[in-house]
Amino acid sequence: MKKSFYSNGKLLLTGEYVVLDGATALALPTKKGQSLTLLPRDEGKLLWNSYDEKNKCWFNAEFSLDTFKIVACDTLKTAQIVSEILKEARRIQPEFLLNSPGVQAITELDFPRNWGLGTSSTLINNIAQWANVDAFTLLKNSFGGSGYDIAAAQHNTPVFYTLEKNTPKVQEVGLSWDFTGSLFFVHLNQKQDSKKGISRYKKNPATLGQLEKISDFTKKLLLCYTLSDFESILNAHEVVISELIGLPTVKERLFPEYNGSVKSLGAWGGDFVLATGTATEIDYFRKKGYTTIIPFSNMVKK
Repeated sequence: MKKSFYSNGKLLLTGEYVVLDGATALALPTKKGQSLTLLPRDEGKLLWNSYDEKNKCWFNAEFSLDTFKIVACDTLKTAQIVSEILKEARRIQPEFLLNSPGVQAITELDFPRNWGLGTSSTLINNIAQWANVDAFTLLKNSFGGSGYDIAAAQHNTPVFYTLEKNTPKVQEVGLSWDFTGSLFFVHLNQKQDSKKGISRYKKNPATLGQLEKISDFTKKLLLCYTLSDFESILNAHEVVISELIGLPTVKERLFPEYNGSVKSLGAWGGDFVLATGTATEIDYFRKKGYTTIIPFSNMVKK
């Protein structure tokens, strides 16, 4: 019998890096995500096909059902990742796919793979639904990370996300901002390796005072009634993280002459940034070669 699962993509508006140590972060689920469709087969194997947003197959593999060993693949690194997630799912749920006659798994992305919206986290959340296991546990035992991306995958509204004694705490929140017409997401034309960013942060983790300051910024952001107040909090947040990880802000590095605010999202150095300004002002980024610009209302579920 055919089965289907779906998970939202993610953006991290506040709390990058420090969410790992207990700061409250604001995570945004995106309108684009990834689906997993399962079809029965009679060959006693797991056939895997992954498609991008243009319906082009970018990954094929075949796994044994008894051990999830790779039988054949066109990209070994990706096959190893999928194999390890499946193995971990079975470690958590020993009955997962035992005695199955065979299955074809088809993943379909709504967004380009280089956008950084959560190709891996949406996959993990979909596999967790398939295996009937806790997605946060599956993430922790496979990829690692704070888990905010899993929270976004599972909720259709923005959430406050906090790790309390390594236990995820998720609170749905509403965005009452009436200035979202002045908010845009700009892609920096490069993919950022979040694991490298986390490794850099771990060398100089935040103090309790810094964690409390970022949590305070996160909560105050929801109470903003004007764009100028919103920008002030974003700018202050950028300064704290810049001092913490020893890197210049993205605005200092790439857009020093821009009048509006520019906020890094997630690991610094790639993927999307949030920029404030009018549609005319946003042309600044296009002239600099950043042509993937998405209005807030087109990107975020709320």
